[in-house]
Amino acid sequence: MPLHNRLKEHRARLGVNQQQMGAMAGVSRQTISQIERGDYSPSVTLALRLAKLCGVAVEDIFSYEEDPDETT
Repeated sequence: MPLHNRLKEHRARLGVNQQQMGAMAGVSRQTISQIERGDYSPSVTLALRLAKLCGVAVEDIFSYEEDPDETT
């Protein structure tokens, strides 16, 4: 998946668990877990909300890399 994230690192820096982060962001613990594992790509709104909660720019948490095997 081309969307990579560092949410777990930023969440740990805040000292909150997945349940607490989910409550702060208005989503479930499972959603936070899926984002951290790379199994779920958040909406732009959720990505921005998570970045704001962490006090960083969205680019500090999420990055997109093109798959070199994909053709256009």
